[in-house]
Amino acid sequence: MQWFVLRVASNKEEQVRDALERKLKIEGGQSVGRILVPTEQIKRIRGGKQRVHKRKLYPGYVFMELEPKEDGRIPDDVWYVIKETLGVGDFIGTEGVPTPMRDTDVAKMLKEADKPEDTPNIKVEFAKGDVVKIREGAFENFEGTVDSIDTERGIVRVIVTIFGRSTPLDIEYWQIEKV
Repeated sequence: MQWFVLRVASNKEEQVRDALERKLKIEGGQSVGRILVPTEQIKRIRGGKQRVHKRKLYPGYVFMELEPKEDGRIPDDVWYVIKETLGVGDFIGTEGVPTPMRDTDVAKMLKEADKPEDTPNIKVEFAKGDVVKIREGAFENFEGTVDSIDTERGIVRVIVTIFGRSTPLDIEYWQIEKV
């Protein structure tokens, strides 16, 4: 079995995956293995409240494990089931022949897809030394430099110059933006 990448309509990845699994179970697609939409859990903190939501790692794509024919094409019965599914585009490949994923790419994708669901992480797009602008709060429109990041709590320490003195401020990550 080899892995292939299927282009699908944006924000329809789960519906396409579920529909394909349902249809292939009915039609008996023995040459199809797993169908994946890799996601990660992101923790967002706003106003002290934590929310966890899923984010697709590859928006607009579904990964399928298939057994191709000798010439590299998808078996006809499976191909028709896939093409008849609402929201499906085409496989990534050349001249109508899907290109299988490289083993290194498959390993990376499977590692990301198999991450434990119980450890959501906070997505902080800042690094130490970045120049940022405060968007909200008492110090709105002040600019400063990121000194440290606490990803567990979602707090960024920013060094701001107030009245000619460097002052550290602890600010929630969503209250600042890169300059």
